[in-house]
Amino acid sequence: MPLSLDPEPPRRYSPGYWLRILFANLAAAIVVVLVFSGVTWHTPWRGILVAFGIALLFSSIISPTLAVVMPRIARAVACRFTFPFDWVILIATMIAIALAGSFGAILVLYSIGYLRGAGIVATWLAGSLKASIVITLSFGILITVLERMRARLNEATVALATKERDEAEARRLAAEAQLASIESRVQPHFLFNTLNSIAALVHDDPAGAERMTGQLAALLRSSLESATTPLVTLDDELRVVRAYLDIERVRFGDRLRYAVDVDSGAGTLEVPRMALQTLVENSVKYAVSPRREGATIAVRAAMSSGRLRVTVEDDGPGFDASARPEGHGLDLLERRLRMLFGDRASLSVERRLGRTAVTLDLPAGEFKD
Repeated sequence: MPLSLDPEPPRRYSPGYWLRILFANLAAAIVVVLVFSGVTWHTPWRGILVAFGIALLFSSIISPTLAVVMPRIARAVACRFTFPFDWVILIATMIAIALAGSFGAILVLYSIGYLRGAGIVATWLAGSLKASIVITLSFGILITVLERMRARLNEATVALATKERDEAEARRLAAEAQLASIESRVQPHFLFNTLNSIAALVHDDPAGAERMTGQLAALLRSSLESATTPLVTLDDELRVVRAYLDIERVRFGDRLRYAVDVDSGAGTLEVPRMALQTLVENSVKYAVSPRREGATIAVRAAMSSGRLRVTVEDDGPGFDASARPEGHGLDLLERRLRMLFGDRASLSVERRLGRTAVTLDLPAGEFKD
């Protein structure tokens, strides 16, 4: 008689689902015996067992039908109707199944000779309908509510597990980006050139040597903090970018030219830490370093319609954006964007007329929950 109504039933019902149906059947049969069969403490055991068997027959016919039909009905109703109309349809369907199941149980009892005569059948049918409908509705509605609460708990558990997985993935990507950044900072040629430049400046330009030492420290500090503070203001990120470019200018001299143009107010917006530095480093690697004449790097940031667009453009030979390997700086940055902003942010690469532009399109002040 009762049913566990799962609004989103699995295609194959689990053993636990049918176990709940079995326990509900037994509970319903016991309630019918105690409430509707007139059994008392003075009733012989044989009479109690017969009453229990008949009640279990009704329950065993009605419950499997409900268990198969109602979850599908509940799912269809939930998609088309709101409360209380969905419950009106569910209750009407349960009553219809209870009527059909009760009549089926009467036919079984009649076929085995337990009931005889049309009058007896009509009297029994009238009594059984009341018990079947009352028990089906009582247990069915109760278990429906419990099953829906269980389904919502399962959904919440899955959502929590997904969130924890996403957070773990975000930490992994941040760690990879941090490692990649640290590796780029401590590459022998970079450190050697930087420290060699500092050593050369110590005697001729102590202030310049001190400034370059501070710039190197700022780069290393920003790399180490990328995992703990993944978002920084654009102004803070640009300070790191300028420090990096100033250090590289000592190496490349006039071959490295750069300009920074930021809209008023855009500097207070947050961007992923080391994002611009990654783009600028990419330009140094693919535009400045390969050519004797070097290249010019332009960093631009503008706000429009609640969006922040940051572009790093150079006039170098460029690179094949479609063939960048997994773990490449841009690949890691793109994955970090997905973790921080979902589908509300993008990274695009455009090559035209001897220029390569990499653009970050971010929601201004709106981050993924």
